[in-house]
Amino acid sequence: MIYPITVFGDPVLRKVTTDIDQNYKGFEKLIEDMFDTMYNAEGIGLAAPQIGLTCRVFVVDLSPLGEEEPLLKDFIKAFINPHIIEKSGDKVLMEEGCLSLPGLREDVLRYDTIRMKYLDSNWQVHDEVFTGFTARVLQHEYDHLEGVMFVDYCSPLKKRILKGKLTDISKGQVTTTYRIKVPRA
Repeated sequence: MIYPITVFGDPVLRKVTTDIDQNYKGFEKLIEDMFDTMYNAEGIGLAAPQIGLTCRVFVVDLSPLGEEEPLLKDFIKAFINPHIIEKSGDKVLMEEGCLSLPGLREDVLRYDTIRMKYLDSNWQVHDEVFTGFTARVLQHEYDHLEGVMFVDYCSPLKKRILKGKLTDISKGQVTTTYRIKVPRA
């Protein structure tokens, strides 16, 4: 099933998610649907709040970037109950976009190295270090699980400048190639 993407202004995007266990009803279907929804929207990552759920899950597929960065050609993963344990290294400024903020792109300063503990879709425990673009994408998706969106990193002045665009997004006054779910009036 392909879900509509929940857009800016919906309270679910501001909630801190909760860990799940192996008894989570429909878990395998959820992971499959999240990947399908992400691919349909032409994204490289998708967190559960972006489809209206408050479970601590996100999926990532960085394989489209494999030609530029060969280490990414097979990077397709589900992250269950992820928790960033450490952030380190330089902070790097790079432009980001988000399926829940269609048409909006802004520069975001993020650490270039993170250590994350998580479960994979087979419920195997991992404690890994990620660097570079991978670390950026994982931090972006992880932020969704913490109720944070990339515009939260913008300066107060930039937020004022973006206010009109954010209001338009929250009203569904935006063009996308995928279905969106706007906040209730």
